[in-house]
Amino acid sequence: MNKLRWTMAAGLFVLTAGWLLHAAGVKIDPKDLQTFADAQSLKPGTFHKITVDQLPKPFATKSSANFGAVVPRPEGVMPIAPPGFKVELYATGLSTPRQIRTAPNGDLFVAESYPASGGGFGGPVGANGDIKIFRGNKDGKPVEVSVFAGGMTRPFGVNFYPPGPNPQWVYVGNTGSVVRYPYKNGDLKASGPGETIVPDLKPNGNHWTRDIVFSKDRKSMFVGVGSNDNIDANGNNQMRANILEFTPEGKFVKIYASGIRNPVGLGVNSATGEVWCSVNERDELGDNLVPDYITSVKEGGFYGWPYFYIGNNPDPRKMNPPADLVGKAIVPDILIQPHSASLGLTFYEGKQFPKEYEGDLFAAEHGSWNRATRSGSEVVRVPLEKGKSSGIYEDFLTGFVLPDGKKWGTPVGVAIATDGSMYVTDDGSMSIWHVSYGK
Repeated sequence: MNKLRWTMAAGLFVLTAGWLLHAAGVKIDPKDLQTFADAQSLKPGTFHKITVDQLPKPFATKSSANFGAVVPRPEGVMPIAPPGFKVELYATGLSTPRQIRTAPNGDLFVAESYPASGGGFGGPVGANGDIKIFRGNKDGKPVEVSVFAGGMTRPFGVNFYPPGPNPQWVYVGNTGSVVRYPYKNGDLKASGPGETIVPDLKPNGNHWTRDIVFSKDRKSMFVGVGSNDNIDANGNNQMRANILEFTPEGKFVKIYASGIRNPVGLGVNSATGEVWCSVNERDELGDNLVPDYITSVKEGGFYGWPYFYIGNNPDPRKMNPPADLVGKAIVPDILIQPHSASLGLTFYEGKQFPKEYEGDLFAAEHGSWNRATRSGSEVVRVPLEKGKSSGIYEDFLTGFVLPDGKKWGTPVGVAIATDGSMYVTDDGSMSIWHVSYGK
């Protein structure tokens, strides 16, 4: 394994090869860590840390439009994991696979958000999406595949309630609503019609994903709702760019945290009970601005959008912020390469990976369009110590971008199977990847 070890020499911390740095808050010489990186140069085992003082000024580089079509995966090209890990193609030919979550019985629930033929930036508004179940793994392939429920409007979030071994409902976040379906372990199809419990989640605009998680005490449901646009140009963002708290029955409680431009992936750390999110920050300020981020979420916290970014750095396009927000923006825990488009996240609670991975966070970096040279298109690992991060992240699963800069894969969701292995959805190659250790 490509790890980090700290030893004491002449009163100084020295970085050497060996074990993983797994302690939050350890001071690290910046020269020992990478900051900004291009997607085609990413390699498993490389560690990064981006800090506020390293950020360039707004417009230090011009804004780039680097959309580019996803190319077919070349023959023999596979994602690359650290030594000791094995990567296999589990399923392919899917229709825009997005969020993935593991049911207590081991089934994988995958949101196919819209038909593959109708893709494009954000997908078609009226597309019919499905929640699909992938069961088992025999010779590297699913044993059974079933549509749990269909006919949805760009579904993304999927989760089980109550948390624990015996859920009674599957919750789905459509772009404009939260719907729940009756469920018991082993169901391959919903045993009853969907019940809309939150009908008005602001379905229009650029940011359509709606992830769902439940609090550790089962009393709260959290839903991420992204902003309508990049920088609130029209002031049309009421109840958006927030994490919203509801009861599990769908009654609105409050805005749990605000100023979060696009909180795509949500998670709850079972060790601490904290809500976490992965966030797509704003565009058109330059190649290396603004960092996307992954962070624990403070109840009542304000994270800056649209007036400030990464703490209290003012966005020059949004002057005259409300007085009660000045100086209030929270600096996120982990700053990710700008324009990586951080999406689904999960915590490693399995036992198959080496022990030093236990309790760490994994997140999918989809890759975005607003950088001259591509960024993202990988799965990252965030080492946590007692649930806390030192701001470091590691390139864990890479190789989705070719040496010439063309991308063939775009990771979206990450789930840990009951055997401790990992599954990753990829809506570039329309596939699901399986990552195991020592097999």
